[in-house]
Amino acid sequence: MPASDFTPQEYAQRLTKTRAAMASQGIETLIVADPSNMAWLTGYDGWSFYVPQVVIVPSEGTPLWWGRTQDKAGAAQTTWIGTENLFDWPEEHVQHPNHHPYDALVTLLQDRGWTGALGVEMDNYYYSAAAHRILETAFGRTAIADATSLVNWQRAVKSETELEMMRKAGRLTAHMHAVLREGFREGRRKNELVAEVQAAGIAGLPGLAGDYPAIAPIAPSGLEASASHITWNDRPLTRGEATYFEVSGCFHRYHCPASRTLFLGEVPADIRRAEEAVLTAISDTLAAARPGVTCEEIATCVYDSFSRAGYVKANRTGYPIGLSYPPDWGERTMSLRPGDTTRLETGMTFHLMPGLWTPDWGVAITESFVVTPTGGQALAEIPLNMVAAP
Repeated sequence: MPASDFTPQEYAQRLTKTRAAMASQGIETLIVADPSNMAWLTGYDGWSFYVPQVVIVPSEGTPLWWGRTQDKAGAAQTTWIGTENLFDWPEEHVQHPNHHPYDALVTLLQDRGWTGALGVEMDNYYYSAAAHRILETAFGRTAIADATSLVNWQRAVKSETELEMMRKAGRLTAHMHAVLREGFREGRRKNELVAEVQAAGIAGLPGLAGDYPAIAPIAPSGLEASASHITWNDRPLTRGEATYFEVSGCFHRYHCPASRTLFLGEVPADIRRAEEAVLTAISDTLAAARPGVTCEEIATCVYDSFSRAGYVKANRTGYPIGLSYPPDWGERTMSLRPGDTTRLETGMTFHLMPGLWTPDWGVAITESFVVTPTGGQALAEIPLNMVAAP
């Protein structure tokens, strides 16, 4: 996701929003380790999140990128912040048993005088206990505040440019599901079908190239589909089994995930009943997803539809999506579930997940949508109904 995807004005607005949130929490210097947040603030893009790297946002001035020496050239190519704001840690510290890159980060912060009122993303995949221990030892426990999801919340309402990218990702997702429907047949090994689908998502469409998604394809069949996050295996597709595929196209790191369920043979009555409940839940939710409505209110559309059909859903029904890196394409802020009173705003984007899992099978038909004044608008055009292959 090169910084040139967005205007300087949009990056300035993102920085302004982030600093306002920092000020409200008493944070003077924000240390951002989440690669999605790093990219959103600066444009940085690279498969380098397996080693320590951060964007440092001071209360004023240009943010700094800090990472491995070998990745500094990538930061120069993808960020808007200028080479004078790129800093690195010693290459010999890569996964070294006696040295940690955050020792160099401490020195950088001390040299800048940024030693108090620090914010860090404590509950984040990319911020380790060792990293926190080093910062706490250097600056003291009271100098460090938890800034988990501070930047994530600023990303909730998408700009028109971001929505355009998500719709392009949606076109890729639709293409992937078309390949799935075409290639779904009895006896075919599932890994072969998944390979074809992944290739389609990356090869893309004329004038629209794909990127790697933040989550691998989810593709369970039969009893496997009673679990929600099984990927694939080499077992042949079998008659009498439902298979659901959760995939996402990815365009410049923006996602548009969607699940669809396929069945080989005549669909049993209980699975058809589940499908009807899921489709009703999607229709009701999109109609209700208007600005001012709370997350728990639109989640009720799903729970009520399932209840009328005689099913109980015990998990959340959706989450916000957009720009992301592995291992997750969710934004990790609000959830569509009881108790979440966050109010929807125009431009928020969600992956609606009215999946139903029983002890014997699962049905997942999902939709990514954007909140508009007239309700939720799907970001991809993919047939919703279960496909029953002969």
